[in-house]
Amino acid sequence: DSMKKIRSFDESSGIFKVDAGVILEAADTFLAEKGHIFPLDLGAKGSCFVGGNVATNAGGLRLLRYGSLHGSVLGLEVVLADGTVMDSMHSLRKDNTGYDLKQLFIGSEGSLGIITGVSILCPARPKSVNIAFLGLESYEMVQKCFQTARSDLCEILSAFEFMDHDSQLLAAKSLKTTHPLCQEDETGVDSVPEYPFYVLLETSGSTKEHDDEKLENFLEKVMGDETVVDGTVSQDETQLRTLWTWREGIAEASQQFGGVYKYDVSLPLDSMYSLVEAVQERLKKLNLSSTEDESKPVYEAVGYGHIGDGNLHLNVAVREYNKEVEKALEPFVYEFVSKHHGSISAEHGLGFQKKNYIGYSKSEVEIRMIKDIKHHYDPKGILNPYKYI
Repeated sequence: DSMKKIRSFDESSGIFKVDAGVILEAADTFLAEKGHIFPLDLGAKGSCFVGGNVATNAGGLRLLRYGSLHGSVLGLEVVLADGTVMDSMHSLRKDNTGYDLKQLFIGSEGSLGIITGVSILCPARPKSVNIAFLGLESYEMVQKCFQTARSDLCEILSAFEFMDHDSQLLAAKSLKTTHPLCQEDETGVDSVPEYPFYVLLETSGSTKEHDDEKLENFLEKVMGDETVVDGTVSQDETQLRTLWTWREGIAEASQQFGGVYKYDVSLPLDSMYSLVEAVQERLKKLNLSSTEDESKPVYEAVGYGHIGDGNLHLNVAVREYNKEVEKALEPFVYEFVSKHHGSISAEHGLGFQKKNYIGYSKSEVEIRMIKDIKHHYDPKGILNPYKYI
């Protein structure tokens, strides 16, 4: 039971203090009873820990609305390498007395200290939630749809996720249910409409009539100018959860053919999907990819992610892990990201696999500063060793 306690919650301020070992879903369930929401949501919330999410600076599905943990975490309790406890759980929203030391540990992957307690600001729980699931003809239309959503939905826009067609095909094979945009005569569980891209858009607010009207006006606008060619809106809580499964189920579906190579990158919005296209073209040119030919190791390369914060998830589904595929992907993916001024790790950290590629996103000066900080706080290299550097 160590490090699994909810310490306190202040309903007037929304400040939540919790042990690092509390499961994210349990924390959110507790907050739901108090009329609040944890400002982070992700597919693994039923098994991941609050402290681990802070240590990796997890982004999640609603960063567009609630921002990153660098903004919502107010204080931490951290055990340093020499056993010293740094306690900043006092949780003031404004404190400019020197360096904001907690920021060193958010996203540090436990390489500077072990997070044992978290104080975080939790917003009021939305009383009205809507989901629109949309079909679009091009990535350019996805961008246009997002720009209109930011302008017209503004304060109630809480998520804007995009998925390519092949990612939905993978999800259909895994979920074995009818796709949300299938017509009545298209009842096959593997059937997916031939739209190149899909968008899952979520609104959340405090007044249902207000939110419904704004969403209805938005949909009339984007369908009227043919930015969007098809769509459906959730009618109840059950359908809302079902629509989310077509986005959240892609990662698991990508593994069903044998394995998957995953890349979590940030790119400027206009060049975000071009990485997927470049990888698809490269794999075909090297004769590694074919959905029909089982002698080819790669089944499919798909793209999906968070348009609202420029975070692309590139999943390369394979029939088997293959060195030839790995050589085709790395460092090609990282070179592409670097060329387009992106980040090779958007929300899941570097870990062991990406540490040798940090130079694609960080300059020599930045890397030297990272080494200096690591050496200062962990001179013996005992905290989560061999990460980053």
